[in-house]
Amino acid sequence: MYTMMQVCREANLTYQALKFYCNQGLVPHVKRDQNNRRIFDEHDVKWIKDLVCLKKCGMSIQEMKAYLDLCLQGESTIPQRKEMLAKKQEALRASIQELEDSVSYIDWKQNFYDEVLSGKRPYVSNLIRPKE
Repeated sequence: MYTMMQVCREANLTYQALKFYCNQGLVPHVKRDQNNRRIFDEHDVKWIKDLVCLKKCGMSIQEMKAYLDLCLQGESTIPQRKEMLAKKQEALRASIQELEDSVSYIDWKQNFYDEVLSGKRPYVSNLIRPKE
């Protein structure tokens, strides 16, 4: 069994975030020790790690609750879960493309500045108008 702090270390999660997930009902079947403190088993820890990943994928608390509800219904809801994940995957791929475009712009700009500094090309700015 794991304590809250052990789970936090294992899942790379803050204590407050884990407590929030528990209070939101995102960690089902939470057990308590004799002092009424939450304790977790291996299955709980694996699920909490899944929650961390789902959050990183951009799922809201409401989406995570919907996903959890589907998971708790069993195998029959796999198609719906796959669809939810496919939508998140598509959004993540679009974000990756935007990031790659941004990196490409910075690469181009850095190259431009290197060429200006080395004298290979003249400096031209869209912000500074040439004197007429």
